[in-house]
Order: sequence, then C-alpha cells, then structure tokens
Amino acid sequence: MSLVLRPATPADAAAVAALGRAGFTAAFGHLYQPENLAAFLADSHAEEVTRAQIDNPALRTMLAERDGALVGFCKLVLACGWPELARGHHAIELKQLYTAPDTTGGGIGTSLMGWALAEARAAGADEVQLSVWCGNTGAQRFYARHGFAKVGDVEFHVGSQVDHEFLFARLL
Repeated sequence: MSLVLRPATPADAAAVAALGRAGFTAAFGHLYQPENLAAFLADSHAEEVTRAQIDNPALRTMLAERDGALVGFCKLVLACGWPELARGHHAIELKQLYTAPDTTGGGIGTSLMGWALAEARAAGADEVQLSVWCGNTGAQRFYARHGFAKVGDVEFHVGSQVDHEFLFARLL
C-alpha cells in the first residue's frame, strides 16, 4: 500500500472535485445551512472549476494515490493570497490540502505538505500562507508541526456565511 504522488491532469478533475466535496462536507458540512454549503461546493469543488484550476499554470495540483485510488490532493497557488499580511517578498498560498475522510493520520497530509514546501521553494517563494478555520484545532496542530504559525485573522465565505479563520504562514 505505497503512496504515490503525481501531478493532476484534466482527466482527474472529476475525482479531485468529488474528493473535495466529500472532504469538506465530512469536516464542515454540519456548520452550514444547506443552501450555503451547496453554493460553496458549486463555487469551489465543481468539476469544471477543478478542471480550470488544473489547467491554470499559476496553480499546481498534486494528487496522492494509494493502490490507484485518490486519497488526497494539495493545491498551491503561485501568488500571495493575503499580501497585506505577507512577511516575505514572494509569498504564495497553499490553497487546499485534503485527504479522504477515512484516511486522516496515515501520512498522506505529511507527504503532500512535503511536496508543497519543496514546490514553493522551487518556485522562488520565501513564504507560504494558508487559512484554517479557527475551530479546526487538528489542522492547526498539523500545520504547526510543519513550521506554520498564526500571523493574522481572515474571513472565509461559505455561501452567505462568513467564517473566522486564522492565517497561518511559514517563512522558507
């Protein structure tokens, strides 16, 4: 059961979108009214949105597969999501790091984070930023283990609901 990382292709869009929807819904679906959740999933995890991201040269998507099955993915935007809070000269954003809901703790996230940090360095970044829901203490501990720390507070929109999130960052 070895883990394989590989870049996403347009043919992967449906599977990545489905995992994104399943992962987000499993972790956070209970926090939202159905119409807000549906709007967010349509905006962020639709197949056509995912395909456009995979085709975008300013965004890198890496897949994690185990025995040929998609078990995680990570998206890295080669631009700064929160320039007003950047400490580096070339900050980029870790957009999403998702694992299949039943695979947390199996090393998939750590493998994808290793790729993201190496990819950021290779792209000339000196800082990686990401947002994490203020109530997601497990993810916050994961990011802290990888050298990230809270540097600010930001908002995250799910439909018409606005969530309080922490901006975590790591200098490279």
